[in-house]
Amino acid sequence: MSIVDNKKAFFDYFIEERYEAGVVLQGWEVKSIRAGRVQLKEAYVIIRNGEIYLFGCHISALTSTSTHVHPETTRTRKLLLNAAEIAKLIGKVERSGYTLVPLNLHYSKGRIKCEIGLAKGKKQHDKRETEKNRDSAREIQAAMKQHRR
Repeated sequence: MSIVDNKKAFFDYFIEERYEAGVVLQGWEVKSIRAGRVQLKEAYVIIRNGEIYLFGCHISALTSTSTHVHPETTRTRKLLLNAAEIAKLIGKVERSGYTLVPLNLHYSKGRIKCEIGLAKGKKQHDKRETEKNRDSAREIQAAMKQHRR
């Protein structure tokens, strides 16, 4: 079950492979995510010291969280993958010109997971083509709907 999607990632990148990663969160962050107060629009994934981190993910604090916690809304959060997957991703990002983007946050067996994609950036003409294809598909759907009536 998806919590939040990063629609901009599919517009800006060609997604080649997808990986499901666990996210290291604090208690107030879990509560806020369950309340739907999370945004992935500006987020990206960085590699630092052989570990993978989610950077720029905005999680708004709930007003009901305890007063002694000082929430940092856009802190860097560690992503959990197994060592073989991390090594593969690091190799592709450093050598092949790929980038890592967060695609969505979702629940898996009661835990919050982040789906990350191994992606290549789109050029401007690719983005225009994607938009053109989307518009034509929408027009075809509308015509099919009119035809059925």
